[in-house]
Amino acid sequence: MKNPAPYRYDIVGSFLRTKAIHEARSRFEAGEISAEELARVEDAEITGLVKKEENVGLHAVTDGEYRRSFWHMDFLWGLTGTQKVKSEHFSVAFKGFQPKAETVKIVDKLDFPDDHPFLRHFAFLQSVASDLVQPKQCIPSPSMLHLICCVRSTDYQPIERYRDEQVLLDDLAAAYQKAVKAFYAAGCRYLQLDDTSWGEFCSAEKRKAYAERGIDVDEVGRKYVYVLNKILEAKPEDMVITMHICRGNFRSTWSSTGGYEPVAEILFGHCNVDGFFLEYDSDRAGGFEPLRYIGKQKVVLGLVTSKDAKLENKGDVIARIREASKYVPLEQLALSPQCGFASTEEGNLVTDEDQWSKLALVKEIAEEVWAD
Repeated sequence: MKNPAPYRYDIVGSFLRTKAIHEARSRFEAGEISAEELARVEDAEITGLVKKEENVGLHAVTDGEYRRSFWHMDFLWGLTGTQKVKSEHFSVAFKGFQPKAETVKIVDKLDFPDDHPFLRHFAFLQSVASDLVQPKQCIPSPSMLHLICCVRSTDYQPIERYRDEQVLLDDLAAAYQKAVKAFYAAGCRYLQLDDTSWGEFCSAEKRKAYAERGIDVDEVGRKYVYVLNKILEAKPEDMVITMHICRGNFRSTWSSTGGYEPVAEILFGHCNVDGFFLEYDSDRAGGFEPLRYIGKQKVVLGLVTSKDAKLENKGDVIARIREASKYVPLEQLALSPQCGFASTEEGNLVTDEDQWSKLALVKEIAEEVWAD
């Protein structure tokens, strides 16, 4: 049977951390509880979260990224050949609050280790999800490691092995192929690659800044599509791999602005993922015209914001779905919030009640628009 993911109403991945999670993390960092005690709290809170996800009617459920500090760094730090480093500031500036100044460096040959902690995290999620839902695993796109280390960083010096960048790209693809196979072996059939590189490459301001440093972001984008398509060659037939494209989401702030047109032909026209989760909750994302480059991929329209509590007008959202269907057939479209509710452990400036109200609205709209 064909895997139906992404679903008509779906989620990006993260949820607001509970009070118990925040308290346990603080106590762990202070040395008051052990890693095992922290994990027990996380297990209990994830179990409760999954039940809530099922109760709101979701077909795909996640662990809310409850065990992570960041949506991307925790995974990247777990790869062989990377190193967690403190820095003066985070790798990208947000329009307001700023994340903790921690980043990542490539220090050795890249690989995906057999004992990567996210494999355990997925196994637990699968163990507490009922047979009626599909556990979804979210990990950062491979583009993020290259973007952070080799593009955003102004003082990047490749290690000896990676003086030839093609070797780096091929090692990155091989590491992620291994990850895809490992998650599949663990039972994962729905994997999402989260990516803010394309959001940056949509920004005229950031494109100009990169050009001034001698970086051709279109050429970088083509390299990323090469890596992504190499990874997708390892995808079994019954596994769905999607990509979420984001313009930044930290404490309800953002980092990039600009429509998809600058990246549409390179990304939508050539990347072989099964679907794109696209941010469309504000003017920052531009119009739907770039969707003309979409081929067979499903497009999950992020028309409901996770950044503030105000509920969208149902009629307005339905009208925008109809507008998008001028470029992509309605049967290839779906609906979700534009991002998660807590891309980092700090979370967006919304309440627990707000996030469930948003998801209930997404479901209500989707059931009105699509008969299936």
